[in-house]
Amino acid sequence: MEKENFKGAFFSEDPWRVFRIMSEFVEGFEVLSQIGKAVSIFGSSRLKPGNKYYKLAEEIAYLLAKEGYAVITGSGPGIMEAANKGAKRAGGHSIGLNIQIPAEQKSNKYVQTLLDFRYFFVRKVMFVKYAKAFVIMPGGYGTLDEFTEAINLIQTQRIPKFPVVLFGSEYWKGMLCWLKETVLKNDNISQEDLNIFTVVDEPKEVVEVIKKFYRQK
Repeated sequence: MEKENFKGAFFSEDPWRVFRIMSEFVEGFEVLSQIGKAVSIFGSSRLKPGNKYYKLAEEIAYLLAKEGYAVITGSGPGIMEAANKGAKRAGGHSIGLNIQIPAEQKSNKYVQTLLDFRYFFVRKVMFVKYAKAFVIMPGGYGTLDEFTEAINLIQTQRIPKFPVVLFGSEYWKGMLCWLKETVLKNDNISQEDLNIFTVVDEPKEVVEVIKKFYRQK
């Protein structure tokens, strides 16, 4: 019993937590540095295979994989599953970055390369560092978090600009209206900040936006 208590106290100390964080960074860098060009796709874990956005996410990933992009998701169900499925169907590299949360999230069956993370911030670094673009499908808080963090990092020039593609104008129209009619009108962002991301409604447009960006660059 004393041994178990000592072990628990040892690993609960913040200084020792640094080593666990370091190990997650090292493993992530080691694995993902080998994948080549990739696109991170985000969206709701709650959408079922019959949902139109599930089908669209699968098609988007399929087209991206055909263009030679690996597809990175959070490895869970819903949109993540659809994207991994599309990438695998196209013969591309299907990657999942899983997060350990109280409501256990299991990796979907279409993930080929899986990494598990305890810390959200380490996982976030992996999504950004190894992606040539972000595709933001309809989703909830987690999806909004990934979207706003990416555009904030670009806005503040903490990372070079890269394509952030918001898919589904009908789904996002309320947020887009709020950004223009409230946030912009109150001078909390500039007109230029609204150009950090692109809104599209067709899978082929996602590929076109990404290809155009890198042709011009």
